[in-house]
Amino acid sequence: MRRIALVTLVVDDYDEAIRFYTEALGFRLVEDAPRPDGSRWVVVEPGTEGHGSALLLARAKDGAQRARVGDQTGGRVGFFLHTDDFARDHTRMRAAGVRFLEEPRHEPYGTVAVFQDLYGNRWDLLQPSG
Repeated sequence: MRRIALVTLVVDDYDEAIRFYTEALGFRLVEDAPRPDGSRWVVVEPGTEGHGSALLLARAKDGAQRARVGDQTGGRVGFFLHTDDFARDHTRMRAAGVRFLEEPRHEPYGTVAVFQDLYGNRWDLLQPSG
């Protein structure tokens, strides 16, 4: 079987990003290991280990990478967080300070609302229909 295991998200600071993804979004810290070059291998995932994609939180190394922090997809929604209970997760995330850019809406494909991560990347919180 093939699947996308990791997607890199460029961040300003490892610890700040870990806090946001684990505390505000409820992700699980899978790995945080030092690398020989002074960077860290930091992986977080939203669900059960090995049952979906995870994020590799990579600290920006230079000006070109720093310029992309928070704008990795040119301002469009680039990440999609599926949930089995939209109301529960929306309420918990708002209480944790996550900034939603719109009120929840019901579409033929499910209940959805766009939010921003701590750097400004846009995400959909989505409970698919059916």
